[in-house]
Amino acid sequence: MASKPVVVIAGRPNVGKSSLLNRIVGRRIAVVEEHPGVTRDRKSVDAEWNGVPFELIDTGGWMAGGDALDEKVSAQAEAALSGADLILVVVDAAVGVTDEDVHVARVIKHAGRPVVLVANKVDDQRHEAAIWEFMSLGLGEPIGISALHGRGTGDLLDLVIDGLEVSDTEGLIAEEEDDPTTRVAIVGRPNVGKSTLFNRMIGEDRAVVHDMPGTTRDAIDTVVETEEGPLRFIDTAGMRRRAKTERGAESHSVIRALDALDRADIALLVVDATIGASHQDQRLAERISAAGCPAVVLLNKWDLIDPENRDDVLAGVGEKLAFLGSAPVLKISASSGKGVHRILPAIFEAADAYAQRIPTGALNRAIRDLQAAHPAPGARIRYAVQGAIEPPTFTLFASARMPQTYLRYVERSIRERFDLGPTPIKLRVRVG
Repeated sequence: MASKPVVVIAGRPNVGKSSLLNRIVGRRIAVVEEHPGVTRDRKSVDAEWNGVPFELIDTGGWMAGGDALDEKVSAQAEAALSGADLILVVVDAAVGVTDEDVHVARVIKHAGRPVVLVANKVDDQRHEAAIWEFMSLGLGEPIGISALHGRGTGDLLDLVIDGLEVSDTEGLIAEEEDDPTTRVAIVGRPNVGKSTLFNRMIGEDRAVVHDMPGTTRDAIDTVVETEEGPLRFIDTAGMRRRAKTERGAESHSVIRALDALDRADIALLVVDATIGASHQDQRLAERISAAGCPAVVLLNKWDLIDPENRDDVLAGVGEKLAFLGSAPVLKISASSGKGVHRILPAIFEAADAYAQRIPTGALNRAIRDLQAAHPAPGARIRYAVQGAIEPPTFTLFASARMPQTYLRYVERSIRERFDLGPTPIKLRVRVG
């Protein structure tokens, strides 16, 4: 399959880049809020116009003269330009030319890529005359649009397709929704090291890493090729308590994190070992359990823990994260890389178990043996079948109801007999 052309949306903060992305793809993907700097990481989505598909990348705005985080956001934006087939440089027609616009224009010219200059917030004809002052940026003739209201975006997309010069679109198809690649969501409270781990595992500074809670605002997917096959990593925003996320970008971020968890095959729950398992970690464990996907618990910053306190940390994890059952607990340091090499084997082991189908004959021999060892009080399992995978789901045909304690024994026995590891197991009982 031929690769899609890449269109990058660039510009200083708060000119409407994320609103433009949302307008083009037709749904609210990027976080949109009236603050500078809401978009911090590169975000890539699939788009199409007049039968021509392309990859659309939204970037954080350039923040010249800012702090360390601003410099990283600007570096992310500049890195996106290197692979662009076309750059949409967005400016604010309601504000006019600013020093930041001049700085952006200088960087864009240095990139040497085709450019369309987009004057946003031209909400009616009265504002159209204001766009011509942007000719001074030296990026060509601007096109006036309103990303918020959709005015002029069709004409803009016509220019995009012309600028891409796509002569043969055969084979350029949108990614199938039923992507077989194993999806791994990296979840956890803010500032526990998720983005640092994400970058180390994908081998590229794709997500912005900074010691500030809430740095990652959107979920970011990256497919990584490994010796065992491809994995799709989803780096998510940190989840906070509801009281701290009622409004604004933080609430949108939590929604995206929960959505990432719902569509994940495996969850990596990152816990700050220096703090230990908290109430928020416990709530996350509940959410992972409800999603029905296997989990791997990662105790990050383990190298910073006093050896005398390590047993207490592990005991707290076992108590607070009991919802995750027998999920493996790996002790790692994302910053140094220590222990990170054990994560991929744990992921693939969990993925194999999650999709395992047990032959009916072998399953019923296991049921016979476990009942011979410990019969159910006042009941008997006559027959069992596996009805589904992801997670493995078993239906037990029984003579009478059985207590939950016995069903937990059945689950544990099946798990051990067929080496299902930490993957969730569902048991359904039909009496009659």
